[in-house]
Amino acid sequence: MTRLTPTLMIVALFGVALSAAPAQAQLARTYVSSSGSDLNNCDRLTPCRTFQHAHDQTLAEGEITVLDPGGYGSVTINRAISIINDGVGEAGVLVSGGATGIGIAAGATDAVSLRGLTVKGIGFGGGTGITFFNGGSLTIENCAVRSLDGTMGAGFGIVFAATNTSTLVVSNTVVTDNLLDGIIILSEGANIAVRAILNRVEARNNGGSGIVADGVFGTGTLDVTVVDSVAANNAGAGIDARSLTNAAVTKMMVVRSRAAYNQLGISASSASTTVRLTGSAVTGNAVGVSATSGTVLSYGDNQINANTGGETVPPPLGKK
Repeated sequence: MTRLTPTLMIVALFGVALSAAPAQAQLARTYVSSSGSDLNNCDRLTPCRTFQHAHDQTLAEGEITVLDPGGYGSVTINRAISIINDGVGEAGVLVSGGATGIGIAAGATDAVSLRGLTVKGIGFGGGTGITFFNGGSLTIENCAVRSLDGTMGAGFGIVFAATNTSTLVVSNTVVTDNLLDGIIILSEGANIAVRAILNRVEARNNGGSGIVADGVFGTGTLDVTVVDSVAANNAGAGIDARSLTNAAVTKMMVVRSRAAYNQLGISASSASTTVRLTGSAVTGNAVGVSATSGTVLSYGDNQINANTGGETVPPPLGKK
């Protein structure tokens, strides 16, 4: 199970090319099209060709709308903005050469929303799919992030590395076939509160863990809720909570979810980590539940069986 350092986080984010300062924002709503041009002003009749040019022409708190299927290139987001594809076909971002597909380094209260996008590695050194480094919140809906296979800290699907108090929400999203962790949520600030809600998420076939909450590099609290989700066929843990004694207190709530066919089904490490399970199945893993230093607690309504290393049933809630 790979741990990400703050330095590697910065490298992963700024693999996205940061060219000259963006042009002054002009429109509250901009458009991209596969037949557009970045010489245009990005309005409905004259759409842009790439996400980055549309972003640079969009007011803070504005929206980029996808008009038709196409590949729209990597983008670095530095303001509150939404990129929306509501069913026109694939709106893709291809990633190679260790770059980042979508990188977010926005203001401390900025809300960023991504909907209906595909972010895919295409080899040649791979990269990282979506990286959040600073902002108020990130919402990811109806997206696919897959096949990121980079080196030197890249190769992650979604990296939420909060340096300030912030929130991640991911729903109806598939994160699969990446070299390292599928989704990793980190606290990297001092005395900050980081929260994440993952609803109907599939983290499959990743070379690290499927879903990770990692408080090692921060202090304060890191709270993650996983609902109606699947973590399967990952080389590390399906669902993994990590921290250190003097680092961020890390808690995970796993509700009606499945951890199957991983090296570890559910893992909690250090006295600062707690995972609570309700209505979930942990089955077919090499080790079902691992809590060598951390705590895994059960509401008593889980199915923990058919794990190769035998069954370790977590104690009922409120007991250790």
